[in-house]
Amino acid sequence: MTEQTETHLVARRAIEAVVLASTEPVEARLLAQLVELPVTRVEELCDELAREYEESERGFVLAKVAGGYRFQTHPDLAPYVERFVLDGQHARLSGAALETLAIVAYKQPISRGQMSAIRGVNVEATLTTLLHRGYVQEVGRDPGPGAAVLFGTTREFLERLGLPSLDDLPPLGDFVPDASVVEALERGLRVSDDPTPDDATEPVEPTDAD
Repeated sequence: MTEQTETHLVARRAIEAVVLASTEPVEARLLAQLVELPVTRVEELCDELAREYEESERGFVLAKVAGGYRFQTHPDLAPYVERFVLDGQHARLSGAALETLAIVAYKQPISRGQMSAIRGVNVEATLTTLLHRGYVQEVGRDPGPGAAVLFGTTREFLERLGLPSLDDLPPLGDFVPDASVVEALERGLRVSDDPTPDDATEPVEPTDAD
């Protein structure tokens, strides 16, 4: 075994140990400093480890999320993990909180007033929940009158979704029907102002006003 090969084997083991010990994703830059290798080489080693885990059909994966690496359960085994995690062990976000979180994710930076305007209701309670959970944070002030506080998502938000960055959020267009579908829906729901011949011959029921 050459010295270079031995160095890389030690580096692989060190990467595994550090990522396993960390409670947050570990950046490649930090791993590179720890094992004294170039960042590009560390990223290659992480990719090698990830492939090996996948090929050997392990119950976990080495995932790159929020700009770093971490171990997490394999997506295919989600039903077993869900069965393990009893209902109620972790409080779930309400539908209102999820809607507000989605608005922040796609429109950030955004103020309380803007969130409320989009949802049509006061978001103070749900925003407090999101702040408490660590999914949303203050990111600045609006330069306009009033200097409203602006909010954005956090690193914790990316970790929970398993995303490397906000650029990896699915496009909103994926959830919006195309123009032809919208037009068809409008035609189906539109009420004609002109009565049909059948409508014209039917007797008109009296109303309370009559």
